[in-house]
Amino acid sequence: MKFLMVSLISLLMGAGSIHKFKVPSIDGGTIDFSKFKGKKILVVNTASKCGYTPQYADLEKLYEQYKSKLVIVGFPANNFGGQEPGTNAEINAFCQKNYGVSFTMAEKVSVKGEDIHPLFKWLTDKSQNGVMDAEIKWNFTKFLLDEKGQLINVYPSKVNPLDEQITKYLK
Repeated sequence: MKFLMVSLISLLMGAGSIHKFKVPSIDGGTIDFSKFKGKKILVVNTASKCGYTPQYADLEKLYEQYKSKLVIVGFPANNFGGQEPGTNAEINAFCQKNYGVSFTMAEKVSVKGEDIHPLFKWLTDKSQNGVMDAEIKWNFTKFLLDEKGQLINVYPSKVNPLDEQITKYLK
């Protein structure tokens, strides 16, 4: 009963929605997640020098195919193996030149550890998101959220963005 009350209070306080977040974009603007109400959101921690970096191409394909109902937000992070050492400008240029990324990119953040960004703390902590605990084990971990901004599922790096595990929610 106590758990149910805590979960209900968390949901009523907005803990279950990513829509309360605003973050700096990679190009100096602001990403306001409340503007994505009514669309699914895929949040991905990215890196330019990772074995999974080619997933940028599939993220772009996914975005192009479903952009009427899906927002993708990439968050460059240097938490794993120093695989994202560049500046925001360098990362943005890399994404444009090599993958033609047109989906939304946030500024570089920390997705794990003592300096974890508040959005990733929310995504990975059930006491904050009201749904599940999740661990980011490597670059290109994917968080899928529903149209109300609530977490649906988390996918590890090895799950390709075009995998049926993700696309089944977009059809």
